[in-house]
Amino acid sequence: MRVLTTRRGPAAAALALFVAALPLIGPAADVPEPAATSSTAGLPYQNSSLPVAGRVDDLLSRMTLDDKLGQLTQIEKDALAPQSDLATYRIGSVLSGGDSTVSPNNAQTWADTYDSLQRTALTTPLGIPMIYGIDAVHGHNAVRGATLFPHNIGIGATRDPALVQRIGLAVAEEVSGTGIDWDFAPCLCVARNDRWGRTYESYGETPELPSAMTTFVTGLQGETLGAGPASVLATAKHYLGDGGTTGGVDQGNTELSETELRAIHLPPFKEAVRRGVGAVMLSYSSWNGIKSHANKYLVTDVLKGELGFTGFVVSDWAAVDQLDGQNGFTGAEISTAVNAGVDMVMVPHDYKHFLTLLRGEVTAGRIPQSRIDDANRRVLTKKFQLGLFERPFTDRSYTATVGSAAHRNLARQAVRESQVLLKNDGGILPLPKSAKLFVAGKSADDIGNQSGGWTVGWQGRSGPVTDGTTVLQGIRAAVTDPSRVTYDRYGNGVDASYGAAVAVVGETPYAEGRGDRPNGMGLDQEDLQTLARLKASGVPVVVLLVSGRPLDISAQLPGWKALLASWLPGTEGAGVSDVLFGDYAPAGKLPVTWMKSASQEPINDGDGKAALFPYGYGLTYDATDPNPTPPPTPTPTQGACTAKFRPVSSWQGGYQAEVTVENTGSAALTGWSVDWDPADSTLTSLWNGSLTTAQDRATVRNAAFNGSLRPGATTSFGFTASGPAGAPALHCTGS
Repeated sequence: MRVLTTRRGPAAAALALFVAALPLIGPAADVPEPAATSSTAGLPYQNSSLPVAGRVDDLLSRMTLDDKLGQLTQIEKDALAPQSDLATYRIGSVLSGGDSTVSPNNAQTWADTYDSLQRTALTTPLGIPMIYGIDAVHGHNAVRGATLFPHNIGIGATRDPALVQRIGLAVAEEVSGTGIDWDFAPCLCVARNDRWGRTYESYGETPELPSAMTTFVTGLQGETLGAGPASVLATAKHYLGDGGTTGGVDQGNTELSETELRAIHLPPFKEAVRRGVGAVMLSYSSWNGIKSHANKYLVTDVLKGELGFTGFVVSDWAAVDQLDGQNGFTGAEISTAVNAGVDMVMVPHDYKHFLTLLRGEVTAGRIPQSRIDDANRRVLTKKFQLGLFERPFTDRSYTATVGSAAHRNLARQAVRESQVLLKNDGGILPLPKSAKLFVAGKSADDIGNQSGGWTVGWQGRSGPVTDGTTVLQGIRAAVTDPSRVTYDRYGNGVDASYGAAVAVVGETPYAEGRGDRPNGMGLDQEDLQTLARLKASGVPVVVLLVSGRPLDISAQLPGWKALLASWLPGTEGAGVSDVLFGDYAPAGKLPVTWMKSASQEPINDGDGKAALFPYGYGLTYDATDPNPTPPPTPTPTQGACTAKFRPVSSWQGGYQAEVTVENTGSAALTGWSVDWDPADSTLTSLWNGSLTTAQDRATVRNAAFNGSLRPGATTSFGFTASGPAGAPALHCTGS
């Protein structure tokens, strides 16, 4: 008899499963003896005291080809027909896609569903548990009532990696409470064109921000995978370059040199690997015409070889089926992807046909057995590290954390830290809590709009899709007299008696594909008409912009007294009112450059284009903004500072470097510049500064957000260059 207890924590009741007594459902080729009979109960792979590598070796030695092929296969929960196929075909992983749900949709039902599937998986002779994946990208967003955090673009505005780690832990607890052990997050894309419908899934447009936010991996997995009480496998996605496609087209082509690809898009993945991320998901997109799922150089040579990634690589949803541009899997597509380095294929539906083709490619020698064994070793290692063999079922002690007060308080903190104050004429903000206010806009009282895509459904939708606090509810809770707050979605009824009109406008929910905006990026007609009514009343207009990216607002901005970028805050709208009324001063900084017009796209830090608001911009309540366009960077004069050069990475023909600037004087600096002779190098990109070159000298001046340095303080800028790194002599001048 083998007893299988609940997963991740001692508080849940132990569940016993007599595997030897359960029949194998359905035929499978070359079936070995059941693992849990009296003669096999003490097999090495079942011994949790042995090293993981040894347990994997032992299990691999006992697995048939069908067992191994099943571990490479991930299928959608709702595609299982019947459920017993999970054991029959030795399926190694199940997922819920963006619209896959349970009924009723609550944490308890999700946990029951997970445990039922896991019981089925464990009826195979070797008793290998499944691993279950889901897109919990801003909280456990498939579950109604879960805590939903701001989408990544808002989190990037916080510039708070410690907060992000705490969010990762909270998400791990809620995901664990539903049994699920694998999260398809974080998204580490570097969004370089705001037309892209996944811009809100990016922490920011420079590689430093997503790299810093890989603390989410540590929060989700723990310092060591499986060591924490709530440890969920993290996934760095989407590898590589999906944020840089031409025109911001989803699943498009990223046309960059290798130097630029490495400089802009690779660093966040390098940092995630350093943190021990367990899985990497590939991108639908291509790099210079080669799809990521077929790019052996990027997947095997760079990711697994150069970066030393020891986890497993999973495909995106049906992405392998896209390789030949035709519907339906082919053996050639499968062998191309697996030989490129894909360890697990998200099929997700026609698993019987997929497995038949996969077996044919292996038996024909087009996929080496060594590649199959390597993929299995990677997948099984993570299952052992997670403790799934010892604790395969839901730890019900975490089920009550789904939507808990503690997690909602953390989300509210994330919301208020993410608010970016872009305009505040006359210091109209913060609003007095005693003021008579008129609130309008389609997103003021709509939790679906403020949560965005990937909210109880892939594309999300407007309306009361889940539980939480709308922005309007947060405003009414914050003021001294809620009766002095009037709301009309369209702005009807506003008059001069109000102290201010708060317009909550912006985008309605979308996800990739449908969210691409190849044409205009402005406000919709409803928003424009609502704003026109408010402006016509003569009341000062304060705009809260709920959106997944910067919008084209230059024409409307002069008519607004204040503008607060609220991004997609999730379920805790009171975090917006915390800032609106001054309980907390705004501290967010733009994670992306805000365009003057959509015609500027792509526009990014350091590209020389004049922005409406530059990357890193953000006011607070001790400063006002008399003009919507920030003042130019001051011309530096002599001051005391030093600059230190550090190569970050190098490759044939180029390198990436970071320069740290320190104020070594006794007075604060308001600006700085660093110049040097790049010798045989040519700078190809720059971030956190502006570059000029003249007479064989390169000069970098501070950006608008990092010029002020108190004595002893430091900041940094980075660049990529062709040629050798060398050791340049840097000269720093401060003002």
